[in-house]
Amino acid sequence: MRAALDAAARAADSGEVPVGAVIVRNGEIIATAANAPRSLHDPTAHAEMLAIRAAAALLGRERLEECDLWVTLEPCAMCAGAIAHARIARLYYGAPDPKGGAVEHGPRLFTQPTCHHRPELYPGIGEAEAAALLRDFFRARRG
Repeated sequence: MRAALDAAARAADSGEVPVGAVIVRNGEIIATAANAPRSLHDPTAHAEMLAIRAAAALLGRERLEECDLWVTLEPCAMCAGAIAHARIARLYYGAPDPKGGAVEHGPRLFTQPTCHHRPELYPGIGEAEAAALLRDFFRARRG
């Protein structure tokens, strides 16, 4: 989670919402990404999406069954859908997202009967630091 938190901090430094993600395979980080919708002018450029794309390109395939995703914020519906389609084995995430999350909040995508793959879930990893990054980022923009 440390690498994901560091990526989130870099996102904040560049004016992006501080979310970071890493894909791990066999204990090794194979992809790291930070939120970049603003800088890439791409609404799908969430940290999870960028990390999944990078890992799939590196491995040369669309399924990442033997990979784990570590992300600092509960994934949204788009990212949760991509996680299911990529067949990510385990999802570790930091802060919950009551407004935009889709794992333990909102549509709870992985509990839907139409969801064909459900990763193992490990919420709350690095939650305090991830939540503080988000809180500080939005406080600075409002104040």
